[in-house]
Amino acid sequence: MRFSTLAAAGSVALCVDAFWRMECRVRSGLARIDPLVSPGEVAQHVHSIHGSGGFGPSATYDDLMNSDCTSCAVEQDKSAYWHPSIYFRDAATGKYELVEQKGGMLAYYLLFKNSNEDKVTAYPKGFRMIAGDTTRRNYSTALGDVNKPDPEKSIWSILGQTSQTDLQQRALGFNCLNYGKAPEGSLYRHFLPDKAYLDANCANGVRFELMFPSCWDGQNVDSENHRDHVAYPDLVMTGTCPESHPKRLISLFYETIWDTYAFKGRDGQFVISNGDVSGFGYHGDFMTGWDVNFLQQAADQCTNPSGRIEDCPLFKIQDDAKSAQCGIKMPDAIKTEQLLKGLDALPGNVAIQVGPAPAVPNKDPNPAKPPPPPSAPPAPVLSYKPGETATASGTYLPGQVFKATEPVNAGVAAETAAPEPSPQPEPVPPVVAAEASTPAPPPPPPVQPSTSSTPAPPPTTPAPPPPPPAPTSVDTASYVSTQYITEGNVVRKILWTEEIKYVTEYDDTTTTITAPGAANTGAAAPQVRRQLRHLRHHARHHV
Repeated sequence: MRFSTLAAAGSVALCVDAFWRMECRVRSGLARIDPLVSPGEVAQHVHSIHGSGGFGPSATYDDLMNSDCTSCAVEQDKSAYWHPSIYFRDAATGKYELVEQKGGMLAYYLLFKNSNEDKVTAYPKGFRMIAGDTTRRNYSTALGDVNKPDPEKSIWSILGQTSQTDLQQRALGFNCLNYGKAPEGSLYRHFLPDKAYLDANCANGVRFELMFPSCWDGQNVDSENHRDHVAYPDLVMTGTCPESHPKRLISLFYETIWDTYAFKGRDGQFVISNGDVSGFGYHGDFMTGWDVNFLQQAADQCTNPSGRIEDCPLFKIQDDAKSAQCGIKMPDAIKTEQLLKGLDALPGNVAIQVGPAPAVPNKDPNPAKPPPPPSAPPAPVLSYKPGETATASGTYLPGQVFKATEPVNAGVAAETAAPEPSPQPEPVPPVVAAEASTPAPPPPPPVQPSTSSTPAPPPTTPAPPPPPPAPTSVDTASYVSTQYITEGNVVRKILWTEEIKYVTEYDDTTTTITAPGAANTGAAAPQVRRQLRHLRHHARHHV
């Protein structure tokens, strides 16, 4: 008998949306300033600051908008973007020095819509938020082994891994950059590798990645902790918004490349300016500095899949030299603070605190020099895995590495050929993976560290050779049915296989014989024996 069983062989999420990359090649400041966490005061740790020249300890929306400059590439964008800086502690001297940013930062504006809506909502006037938790020093055991890749997103809800705390931890990425091989996908690794791993594997530095919540309660432009008025959709970047936060804002994603490889061969460790060596406490802040109507027009009209700000006719683009002239006004209390090198402690005397317990912020306005840092536990290790690349030039699926759009110079030998230099690197934050193809273009040139309000323009560096294409796999399975299920703005393709089993059945017959009474036993015995022999013979033919 034949039995047929259908099973879901796997699912593929298909999602394509427009976006643009806001290029902020130079800092507008490097300082202990944070108007969200420490309004009107000196902040506890150093931040790299980009955007409006109106940024300061007590900055408001109007302060940002009234500034006459921005360090980012679009003149209409007076937003403020800031995040902790990275330092290297030399084991031999105990001194700290700033790690250089390479190319400033990128802020991706991703236009992921709710499934029941045809547009995203621009940030309202005065909107601001924080992503990440500066006190976190561990990775929740409920999320599984941090040494392994995340499970497939389609089963996160089944595993009970869609709380806001869970999603916040998966919104961090630390991408090991090596342009000699296919790049990793964004948000693949959720911790900062130790220096030995970075030296051995990340020849082009490490890219810090941070996804912000994009679901809004529709009412409040801020909240007491600068988080509760927003929430993550259930797949971090895409997916469904919680009922408490139904409004879908423009999605914001930060990328910053740090030149950790410049310290190769020196004994020591990297530490984030908030005293975190693990990366679990990385975070970022945002204050909108857009005219609301203008930003809504840009979200509605600037939908070219290239992601290039030059492809949006609404944007007025300024060159790097003009961006570099924009700097914030430094408060007198920290105007002469040393931030670059030869430091006895992290700026603000921030203590290094290792997990798994949360860090305890030091709120003393004049903290004493901290004791020597404790021994950090061994850092997790997540092996290299190439990300996936868009199959068509100038397009992408979230989770893929952006496909190069510039032609290769035919006059250059194949082993050294590289794409033409582009304004910015073109990786894309992840949701799913698809077919691998051409590698991403090289990163932008580095920015020289500066504490002045007018940082110098970045030098130009040659483009490295591109990595080889990631290997592709061929699916030889046979599927009997294909099903599509829509979850938010993610369409899942489910492939069904059929398992066939054959089962053999047989009949086993049992017959009960009642012996005759004692008086007839002698006469009936031969007949009974013949009947029993016949039944045994008959039964053998039914087995």
